[in-house]
Amino acid sequence: MSIRRRTLGTTSPLDVSALGLGCMGMSEFYGTGQEADGIATIHRALDLGVTFLDTADMYGPFTNERLVGKAIAGRRDEVQLATKFGNVRGEDGARLGIDGSPEYVRSACDASLQRLGVDHIDLYYQHRVDRTVPIEETVGAMKELVEAGKVRHLGLSEASADTIRRAHAVHPITALQTEYSLFTRDLEDEVLPTIRELGIGLVPYSPLGRGLLTGAITSSGALEEGDSRRSAYFPRFQGEALETNLALVVRIQELADRLGCTPGQLALAWVLAQGDDVAPIPGTKRVRYLEENVAAADVELSADDLAALEAAVPRGAVAGERYGDMSTIDA
Repeated sequence: MSIRRRTLGTTSPLDVSALGLGCMGMSEFYGTGQEADGIATIHRALDLGVTFLDTADMYGPFTNERLVGKAIAGRRDEVQLATKFGNVRGEDGARLGIDGSPEYVRSACDASLQRLGVDHIDLYYQHRVDRTVPIEETVGAMKELVEAGKVRHLGLSEASADTIRRAHAVHPITALQTEYSLFTRDLEDEVLPTIRELGIGLVPYSPLGRGLLTGAITSSGALEEGDSRRSAYFPRFQGEALETNLALVVRIQELADRLGCTPGQLALAWVLAQGDDVAPIPGTKRVRYLEENVAAADVELSADDLAALEAAVPRGAVAGERYGDMSTIDA
């Protein structure tokens, strides 16, 4: 296993492991998780050279940052630590909307620093764009955090091309985090060309299609009770859409068999092959899946392999929207 390094951003560059680790599922959304398992997974990731860790204040809510903070205690210098603000939740888990006001930016950052137990955040994202607050005001407040030494680099998540341009004019944006995988490629139209023009890196979340692309999910019944993927919030896991999408996974499995890897590794290798400015963050709460994902970094895909994948899973072939409610996605 070998994890290379990649650089996100050109104006405000951040060196990260080519493959990161999404920590969300250790605390919420994808069934139950145990803190000890999450910490063990993070420790194993660091040992393997996966040093780019991704969390957010809303995960848990709030508990995921604490978990990550415990896991990196004593190893902070090894880590490129990313977290996010903007999706407001109560202690009881209630969703309270999106807040990009300067006051909230400052208070959210201070709270994240405390939960993480660190004196700075390497990459601080606005998790969702607040359409009631000009992006210039939000990023202006984020810029102040950089000037105060609390944050090193700035990022956006699920932002449109126009929002990205306006934000970047206020302070260099190092990375855009958005969903990107063989199953989700709409950003290729406007967003990807824009960030490449501006010298902004790409951090794909859900590069495994929320687990669909691993081949491990064969029906909605294969998911734990309480797993959010069983709900209407994720249409790709429902009814006929799931059947259509699983048929696509079978094609990926056939190609993976020929290449001597798993379908998940092939899907990750495809994302990694999209450019040296791309650093995906597949999430897992289990060491064995982490190790499988890390091995994807050694899967070399030829031009013919990539063409075969494109033919097997044409862009737009996936059934269902990625979220049941797309209203919070900046477009």
